Amino acid sequence: MQKIKNRDLAKLLMQLKFTPQQKRRRQLEAAEKLFSVIEEDREYPFSFVFFRITGFQPRDPVGQYLIKGDQLRDDLPIFIAALSGQIAQPVAELSEEVYSIQALAEKLGVSTKTLQRWRRNGLIARKFLFADNLKRLGFLRSRVERFLADNPDLVPRAKGFSRLTQAGKQQIIKRAMALAGKAKTARCKVIAKIAEEFARSHETIRYTLANYEKTHPGKPIFSRPPGVTEPADALEIYRLFNQGVPVGDLMRRFNRSKSSIYRLVNKRRAKSLLRRKIEFIESEEFLKDDARNIILEGPLRGIKPAEETVRPFGQANRSLPDYLRVLKKTPVLNRERERELFRGYNYLKFLACRTRADINIANPLSSLMKKTEEYLAEAEAIQRMLTEANLRLVVNIARKHTAGGANLSDLISEGNYTLMRAIEKFDYTRGFRFGTFASWTIAKDFARKMPSRTARRDKETAASHAKMQEDFRDTDTADIAAIERAHQSLAQVIMDELTRREQYVILSRFGPIGQPIRKKTKTLKQIGDDLGLTKERVRQIELLALQKLRQSLSPKEFELLTG
Repeated sequence: MQKIKNRDLAKLLMQLKFTPQQKRRRQLEAAEKLFSVIEEDREYPFSFVFFRITGFQPRDPVGQYLIKGDQLRDDLPIFIAALSGQIAQPVAELSEEVYSIQALAEKLGVSTKTLQRWRRNGLIARKFLFADNLKRLGFLRSRVERFLADNPDLVPRAKGFSRLTQAGKQQIIKRAMALAGKAKTARCKVIAKIAEEFARSHETIRYTLANYEKTHPGKPIFSRPPGVTEPADALEIYRLFNQGVPVGDLMRRFNRSKSSIYRLVNKRRAKSLLRRKIEFIESEEFLKDDARNIILEGPLRGIKPAEETVRPFGQANRSLPDYLRVLKKTPVLNRERERELFRGYNYLKFLACRTRADINIANPLSSLMKKTEEYLAEAEAIQRMLTEANLRLVVNIARKHTAGGANLSDLISEGNYTLMRAIEKFDYTRGFRFGTFASWTIAKDFARKMPSRTARRDKETAASHAKMQEDFRDTDTADIAAIERAHQSLAQVIMDELTRREQYVILSRFGPIGQPIRKKTKTLKQIGDDLGLTKERVRQIELLALQKLRQSLSPKEFELLTG
């Protein structure tokens, strides 16, 4: 299975998994439109890609990084196929005809390999749920007709394909010699020009010239020494290798030895790893001799990068957003388990950085690169666990910000992005619970976006909102007696553990015991005026008091009180 090579685009795909299904359909359409405007010889900032797909501007520094157009042309079809696989629609429910790869090849009279080549040139493929209840790539009839209208010469040329005769090979070789000797033109440019003149694929021309040079070592077509590889060829080798093309095919296609192919691939792989931004929270315990056994071997044993599996589900489940199903089946992490995961998450990225530092770009070792990639993959698996475990937090905060007419689905989607950024920035060594930090970060993010957001709801959105509210009520219903016991426990803890000033701040901020803890009665400024303190100092006292309460109450009691 092909994978997205660009780290940031792959991360965006993972984030979108927790976006409501209806919104993902719009994002899928946006990704297809983006693919149609990408030019291979240009570079694009990731902020442009992010905005065109999601409609939001990223605030992370990664948004300014440039992605080459040819890399986007390679990765976007994989991105589109994977995203459509998350929300695959049954073919039977669509009003438009859908062709499978084999059916379209037979209809157009071309090979399936030709269709795969056309996908990179603009033929959009999605994953659909076919009659056998399996997800496979397919082509909407409207997309096929649009592609053929934009490329009227492709089908006749593909149908007219014929085997290259000996005379044809001689003509190609003669023409290559003329072009290469005229101004010492680069190999890739000569191949491109001949492919256009003879209406043949680049691979056919390249293979023909490589065979001639192999059988006539004393009569090279190109003056450049055989040991030097053009940058364009090196990039193509790396791209094809990552797509699963066998090394033997690459050796024959580029006239290179096996060791040369691996050397070129490893250099490109090393450059990609060295450019990758890796951030982690430092801790002295990472430097201890037994850190690996303490942090990884025990608490995190068995956590491995998860491979996505495609499991067809019934009609009832198809109407339920993915993040709701994840929310219902994911348990809340207790304090100890949460700390173990964050410690392992940062330690794995620490190991990745330390291992990556030993990579020599001139002669990179595969073992070091493989180990670095394994550490990063395991860290991503832990990040996924932390994200899913905190989805309920995003939902609860988003519900509080819908009073002004904001769309709940949009808020949840934005909250998920903020949640993943918060996981990367959270300093677990200070002893605070992640929920406190994430709640503040998400609420702050919502507050910044709400003034500039226009609240628009159509009937479909309102109906979806009502359905989600019903699902949330079913999920979050708590036992009233348990809540009452929690309130009594909280009242006792406030009297026993907090100072008089902390008691005043907490009771003023959240109201008398017995009322919902989330109900605010005074602002920070009002409390500051009462106590003769600044607003910032009151906020610090509040956070410290909440931390004491979190440590004194059981996780279940605190969860019931804070929602």
